[in-house]
Amino acid sequence: MARTVLVVDDELSILQSLEGILSDEGYEVICAASGREALEKIKETMPDIVLLDIWMPEMDGIETLVKIREISPQIQVVMMSGHGTIETAVKATKLGAYDFIEKPLSLEKLLLTINNALEYHSLEQEVTLLR
Repeated sequence: MARTVLVVDDELSILQSLEGILSDEGYEVICAASGREALEKIKETMPDIVLLDIWMPEMDGIETLVKIREISPQIQVVMMSGHGTIETAVKATKLGAYDFIEKPLSLEKLLLTINNALEYHSLEQEVTLLR
């Protein structure tokens, strides 16, 4: 069964690029162009991982991350930003993000981060079952 990735970015070109790349890698990809749309998609589909842009209009990635954690703490969230700072990355991690990737995205780093986040998620589930 294909793992589901929700890509959230207000830039259509990034959504389309990531959708194509991740689909080619065997993932089921869902796209959202805003934080609000992402929250709706999460409630509908419960993806395994979310790739979330930090800088978006209306609801930014940090606010969206907090709301994702309220809906489903077990979803792995990887933050993305072309204008990120160390402070922003630390804040996102403290709020529950798995990792922070800078744009432009390195395909190799992106795929490795997704794989590691999904592996971490599987291990978390296994620990929960063993308790």
